[in-house]
Amino acid sequence: MIGKLKKGCSFGGCIRYVTGKDEAKILASDGVLLGTNAEMTQSFELQRQLNPRIKKPVGHIALSFKPEDKPRLTDEFMAKIALEYMQMMSITKTQFIIVRHHNTDNPHCHIVYNRINNEGKLISDRNDYRRNEQVTKALKSKYGLTYGTDKSNTNTRKLRNAERAKYEIHNAVKDALKDADSWQKFKNELAKRGVLLELVYKDKERTKVQGIRFCKDGYSFKGTQICRECSFGKLDARLGTEYNRV
Repeated sequence: MIGKLKKGCSFGGCIRYVTGKDEAKILASDGVLLGTNAEMTQSFELQRQLNPRIKKPVGHIALSFKPEDKPRLTDEFMAKIALEYMQMMSITKTQFIIVRHHNTDNPHCHIVYNRINNEGKLISDRNDYRRNEQVTKALKSKYGLTYGTDKSNTNTRKLRNAERAKYEIHNAVKDALKDADSWQKFKNELAKRGVLLELVYKDKERTKVQGIRFCKDGYSFKGTQICRECSFGKLDARLGTEYNRV
């Protein structure tokens, strides 16, 4: 289960998209007149006017599940998970529709909600990407949903530039660690794979290491952004303490 978050300015465009797929089905809703697309759009637009200064009032979240979970994901169960997800993300007291799609192998649904709540206040999006990761992880654990496959199995050609670089770094680190038993060897193995390793220091004298960073194709990521095992502490425990020579 993963959640993809978007914000937009057009309720009409978003509603046309989520209802326009073959066999699209509304699983749940609140505060929206369920008629034509125009009527649903008007419902959202009326509430939007409670806070017209907000340029992007459209909240759009796609919740996608692994094919292995499809037999369990009845409409009722998917709606239950989506509603619980919204509650945990503090998307409450506002208009929404939840629409299920059947156009891919991955069971998924779309949540369209009004970022202007019933009282005319903006629903906060502070740390929403981090909270999304925490909430989806908690729901996967609670309901025994399938976790994603290893990153090394991801088709990087389908990813965007920064995301592709991140996955390629992850795979390069994984491969390099198979052949490296020191920091210098690790650095050399990464270089063969087009990845630059840099240590981040706390002091100008470069005696105290604060963290690690990996660079590829103009993109730079902290070790923990790649994976937990890529933190400086975890790598240093594995490779020894020769980092001052790197």
